[in-house]
Amino acid sequence: MENNAVDWLYLIIAIPAASAALLLIGGKATDAWGHLLGTAASLASFAVGVLAFVELRDSADTPSLHQELFSWIQVGGFDVSFGLLFDRLSGLFVLLITGVGSLIHIYSIGYMAHDERRRRFFAQLNLFIAAMLMLVLADDYLTVFLGWEGVGLASYLLIGFFQQRTSAAVAAKKAFVVNRVGDMGMALSIMLMFATFGTSSFAGVESGMEEVSAGTATALGLLLLLGACGKSAQVPLQSWLLDAMEGPTPVSALIHAATMVTAGVYLVVRSDFVYEQSQVAQAAVVIVGLVTLLWGAIIGCAKDDIKKGLAGSTMSQIGYMMLAAGIGPAAYSFAIFHLLTHGFFKANMFLGAGSVMHAMNDEVDMRRYGALRAVMPITFVTFACGYLAIIGFPGFSGFWSKDKIIEAAFAENLVVGLGALLGASITAFYMTRMMIMTFISDKRWAKEAHPHESSLVMTLPLMVLAVASVFGGVLLLNDWIGTWLEPVVGEGEHHELPLGLTELGLTIVVAVVVLIGVGVAVRLYRRDKIPAVAPGDVSSLTTAARRDFYGDAFNEVALMRPGQSLTRGLVTFDDRGVDGAVNGLAAVVGGSSGRIRRWQTGFVRSYALSMLGGSALVVLALLAVKLA
Repeated sequence: MENNAVDWLYLIIAIPAASAALLLIGGKATDAWGHLLGTAASLASFAVGVLAFVELRDSADTPSLHQELFSWIQVGGFDVSFGLLFDRLSGLFVLLITGVGSLIHIYSIGYMAHDERRRRFFAQLNLFIAAMLMLVLADDYLTVFLGWEGVGLASYLLIGFFQQRTSAAVAAKKAFVVNRVGDMGMALSIMLMFATFGTSSFAGVESGMEEVSAGTATALGLLLLLGACGKSAQVPLQSWLLDAMEGPTPVSALIHAATMVTAGVYLVVRSDFVYEQSQVAQAAVVIVGLVTLLWGAIIGCAKDDIKKGLAGSTMSQIGYMMLAAGIGPAAYSFAIFHLLTHGFFKANMFLGAGSVMHAMNDEVDMRRYGALRAVMPITFVTFACGYLAIIGFPGFSGFWSKDKIIEAAFAENLVVGLGALLGASITAFYMTRMMIMTFISDKRWAKEAHPHESSLVMTLPLMVLAVASVFGGVLLLNDWIGTWLEPVVGEGEHHELPLGLTELGLTIVVAVVVLIGVGVAVRLYRRDKIPAVAPGDVSSLTTAARRDFYGDAFNEVALMRPGQSLTRGLVTFDDRGVDGAVNGLAAVVGGSSGRIRRWQTGFVRSYALSMLGGSALVVLALLAVKLA
C-alpha cells in the first residue's frame, strides 16, 4: 500500500456500516442477496484491516496510524475531532472483530437459511461490527462512547431478533437497561475528563494524569470500571448475559467471542495510564475479575442449557482477562492474549452448539442430547478442540494464555492466585460435563429428533476456528504478543512467584488441578448417571447456581421494586403536590373571580348605592377618629 493505509482507515468502519444501511433501507428488494452482501462487507473490512496491520508491522518508526476525519464538536474551547487510531492494540481487535465476525457471517448463511428475515439479520450483524470497530478505533473517549452506544443498540436488536417470543423481547430489554447503568459510569468518566483536563482524547488524558490527585484518578478509574462491567458482564452488572442467549446462536458467538464482552477489557487496558495512578482502582479491577471468574464458572456447572453453560463460561473467562488487566503492566499483554485465544475457542464452541441445536430441532437441553459424536463427527472434533483449549490442555491455545494469567495472579497475591487456580479446576469440570452430556454419554434424544451433521457452509468456519483454537498459542512464541503491545501498554515487569514456585512447577500444579476437575466430572457424569430430567434434590449451592446466584432476585428487591416505589411516589407527588398546588391556586383565583364578578351588575342604581355606602363608611371612620 506504500504508506497509504492511513488514508483508508475509515473504510474499516464505513464498509460494514454502509452495508447495514443499504440492507435496512433497501428492504425486501435486497432479500435475495442481502446475506451475501453482508458477508462480503465483513470480509472486505477484514482485508483492509489486514493491510493496515501489515503496514504498521513493517513500519518500525511508526507506532500508530492516525486519521483525523473532521471536527466533530466545536463550541468555544470545547473541541472534539473525529479521529481514528490504528495502533498495536486496536489493530489486534480489528483483526479479531472482522476475522471472527466474517466466519460467523459465513456460518449464518446456513444457520439462518430458512428465516424470512435473514437480510435484516445480516444488516444488524454488520451494524454490530461497525459499532464495535468504531469503539476500538476511536482516538477519543467521546468517540469511544459513540461506538459504545452503537454496540448497545445492536445487541438490543439482535438479542431480541426473535421478537415474537416474549422471552427474547424481555431479554433484549434487560440487556439494554443493565447496560445503561454501566453507560452512566462511562458518561460520567468522560464528563470528569473534560472538567479535569479540558479534553477527552487519549493523548490529552494520558499527558495530564500524573498531575491529578489520587482521588480524581480513583474516581476516574472506578467510573471506567463501572462502564466496563456493563459491557463485559462482570459482577455486579452480569445479569443480562445469560438471558442474551435468547438471540440466534451466531449472535451469541459474536457477542461472546469478538465484540461486546471484550469491550470492557479493551477499555481498561486502553486506560492503563489511569489505573497506574490509582492502586485503589487497580485493586477494584482485580477483585471484580476474581469474583466474576469464580461466579461464572460455578454457574456454568449447574446449567443444562448448552448456550447458558457457555455463557457462564464467557463470564468466567472475561473475569480472567479483567483480573490480568487489573494486575497492571506485568499482565496487560496476557489479558489481550487470552482475549484473542478466547475469541477463537469460544466462537468455535458457540457455533458448535448452534450446529448441535440445528441438528436437534433447536433443543438446547443437554439432558436430551448424548452420543452425538457418531452422527456429527465434524462438530464433535471441532468442539473438542475448543474444549481442550478452554480447559488449558497442554499445547492448545488456552494452555498458554490462561496459565500466564494464573502465573501473574500468583506473583501479585497468593489469595488471588489460588482463586484463579480454583477457577481453572471448575472450568475443567463444567466443560467436561458439557462434553460428556452432549457427545459421549448414551443418547437421550426425543423421538422426533434426527440429528445429522451440518452443511459445509456451517462446518467450514468450525474447522478454521478449531485450527485457531489449537495453534493460537503461537502468539506467545518469543514473547511476540508482549513485544508487539509494548509501545502501547509499556514493558511488562517480571515478578517472583511465591512459595518458591517456578514457572514449570506452577504449570504442573495447574495441569494437575485441571485433571482433577476433569476426573470429578467423568466420575459424576458416567453414561448411566445422567437422568433426562434434572434432579430436584440438589444442594443449596447447586440451586443458587441454577438461579444465577439470585442475581435477578437481588436486582428486583434492591433496585427494581424500590425504583417502582420511587416512581409511584414521584407520580403521586406530581399529581397531588405539584399539580395539586397549581390546580388549587387556579381554583382559588377562579372562585374568587366568580364571586367578585357578581358585584358587577351593570345597573347604575347599584353602583350609586355602593358609592353612597362607601361614602357613609368614610364619614363614620372620620368621626370615629375625631371623637377618639
